[in-house]
Amino acid sequence: MAMAANILVVDDEKSIADLIEVYLKNENYNVLKFYNGRDALLCMEKESIDLAILDVMLPDINGFSICQQIREKHNFPVIMLTAKDEEIDKITGLTLGADDYITKPFRPLEMVARVKAQLRRFTKYNAAEPAPEENAIVFSGLALSKDKHECTLNEKPLSLTPTEFSILWVLASNRGRVVSSEELFHEVWGDKYFTNSNNTVMVHIRHLREKMQDSAERPKYIKTVWGVGYKIEG
Repeated sequence: MAMAANILVVDDEKSIADLIEVYLKNENYNVLKFYNGRDALLCMEKESIDLAILDVMLPDINGFSICQQIREKHNFPVIMLTAKDEEIDKITGLTLGADDYITKPFRPLEMVARVKAQLRRFTKYNAAEPAPEENAIVFSGLALSKDKHECTLNEKPLSLTPTEFSILWVLASNRGRVVSSEELFHEVWGDKYFTNSNNTVMVHIRHLREKMQDSAERPKYIKTVWGVGYKIEG
């Protein structure tokens, strides 16, 4: 039997943190709950975490800062919680390596579904089960290793978030073919595609290009096919 996932929950609104804990425990997840950032960071030094749910507004360290510190050492999924339905918050969270974003007030069952989707995606793209030839992609100076979750470009390592790696893997696996934004979102996030999902995809693609030093206007790798999606040739 598989071990239950350890989920870190950080929210200074006790009622919300407690509600999340109840719903996640009902799904048999282990919940490590904190009302401030400092204690959460200390917990991460001692415990193995599979996913984190971080409130943006905390009394000591904000959720963005915690996310940034997580990404310096870990690649498990991060879901941000915010009371403000502002695109700038979403973009900030995604820029710092968050994988998903939930606006308060939220439906607990939707939150559970997002957690399950992120854990499925993370497990899928970090599984070391495929045969070696299915576990690596190498072309045009780009090298991706699925089991090591590593990517290099012209022999220089690229520091990618789990979501960025997953997007690049899907595009590289389908190289020469246009992958629609809807297909990409479904493959990477494992969730239904909504109108604003395209913005999420666009933000991640932009950061991937920045890290690859690839131009949106004259891309060498990730090309936008307007009105359709994205493709990598090579």
